Amino acid sequence: MGRVAGAQKVAETIGYSVLPRGLMTFVGGNDYPCGIDWAEDHHDVAVVDSDARLLGKLRISDDAAGFQSLLRLLAEHGESPDDPIPVAIETSRGLLVACLRASGRKVYAINPMAVARYRDRHVVSRKKSDHQDAVVLANILRTDAELHRPLPSDSDLVRAIAVLARAQQDAVWDRTRAHNRLRSHLREYYPAVLEAFADKRERLLCREARTILAIAPTPADSARLTRTRLRAAVTRAGPSAPDRGRDRPDP
Repeated sequence: MGRVAGAQKVAETIGYSVLPRGLMTFVGGNDYPCGIDWAEDHHDVAVVDSDARLLGKLRISDDAAGFQSLLRLLAEHGESPDDPIPVAIETSRGLLVACLRASGRKVYAINPMAVARYRDRHVVSRKKSDHQDAVVLANILRTDAELHRPLPSDSDLVRAIAVLARAQQDAVWDRTRAHNRLRSHLREYYPAVLEAFADKRERLLCREARTILAIAPTPADSARLTRTRLRAAVTRAGPSAPDRGRDRPDP
């Protein structure tokens, strides 16, 4: 099941009616805007009225139960399928955003810098808090909704590409962080490996380095390596991608 289809399934299974794509004509004219301060494992929610009074606040988990609690809070403040409450949030990605979009409401992704500037102008205390930022986001919709554009209704293909691109970016970041941690540990415990691959373009990320660390994970193991075993292991690993073709003669 794709991410978008999964979001629709979550919304449907917890009792929220979702119209087929293409029939979602909600305008989002509700006078009670909602702001959500997004985090990795939880989200802070605030609903305000047209006079900036706080009507309700809630911290929800990043799962189906949390989304159900959010919908219950919005329903308590007058939301209906014909008049969904618009939501302002500091991100355009994630399961929560996908579920909100699948429910047919207007979702505004507000730049965090804009939220910070609004907070500085309108809040006495400039100290950041998750609940306060949720209120700030709700008030941005209350006063300046016309200055921001809701997220567009993308096609399934566009959503799929966005998810894959984000996954690729996260994988690259994870690999870089892992490489930096490994390099830091080896600098203290096993510096000979760093020296051996200092002139390699990918250094510890190259196949040869990974192969040698697999067969000789400690300095003591490396001291027992014979040239024959080392040559055989490197040959089996094959050259790293940037090194392939370096030894080929010029045409």
